[in-house]
Amino acid sequence: MSVLAIAEHRRGELRPVSLEQLAAGRDLADKLGGELHTAVIGGDVEAFGAELNREGVDTVHTVDIGEEFNHDVYTQVVTQLTTELDPTVLLMPNSVNGLDYAPAVANRLDRPLVTDVVDIDAEDGLTATRELYGSKAETTIDVHADQAAVTIRPAEWPTIETDGDAAIEAFDATIDESAVRSTVKGFEEVGGGDIDITDADVLVSVGRGIEEEENLDIIHDLAEALDATVSGSRPLIDNGWLAKDRQVGQSGKVVTPDVYIAIGISGAVQHVAGMKGSDTIVAINTDPNAPIFDIADYGIQDDLFEVVPALIEQFQ
Repeated sequence: MSVLAIAEHRRGELRPVSLEQLAAGRDLADKLGGELHTAVIGGDVEAFGAELNREGVDTVHTVDIGEEFNHDVYTQVVTQLTTELDPTVLLMPNSVNGLDYAPAVANRLDRPLVTDVVDIDAEDGLTATRELYGSKAETTIDVHADQAAVTIRPAEWPTIETDGDAAIEAFDATIDESAVRSTVKGFEEVGGGDIDITDADVLVSVGRGIEEEENLDIIHDLAEALDATVSGSRPLIDNGWLAKDRQVGQSGKVVTPDVYIAIGISGAVQHVAGMKGSDTIVAINTDPNAPIFDIADYGIQDDLFEVVPALIEQFQ
């Protein structure tokens, strides 16, 4: 019994979920009494393979085909890898790319597919946990099959930081070129912008408590003082006050910065789903009952128009 986790990369960098899958996969492999394999397809496979060599990984498989994601190529390669290694569980990211090829692979392999999983267990048969109704409820799914395919939600597992001693092996996939019906020319971020908030170490995130667009100046000033990146909740993006690429939450991006400062954000479940994996959460809100305080490491119950200028003065 083993686990195979498929890594994801974009624009020359591994996506964080690739490393989070290793923690999920190692825990699952331990419960199954088997090995953890991971695989990376395309790009700088030598560098990616070395980066995936983390504690707990038994074998890293590199597939030197192409540079960026291609549905037809990934479908063929992942199918061949899974057929060759025969893992009990195939893990894939619950991302735009992962959800593109995962159903096709599961169909080819005749495996049940469980998507957007936030927890997985194998103590007494395979069970997967999913969140429903905007993360307000959870459901546990019993997988009645010997082998399964699963996509895991980003930011739900920690990353393994310690280097490992895995075997790194090249996998020779055979691609049916006649079945490759698409070509990736490049990527363009929806909504434009030159900032990827998922890469930020410190995020200063603002919500409807800022009241007016012109008040955003103090948020940008605080971000500059902290060498941070500005992000926001959906109401500000819907109002056009911030670009779409700065939205945090279920309908935006999932972020895992070292520090997340939530200013004037109540903490609706849709927003929390996008930032609860942050290492340290600081909340500033006038409402003592705001849900954001339930997950904050540090909370300031006060007027943001008093607190933020004080912070700017402190850190400038």
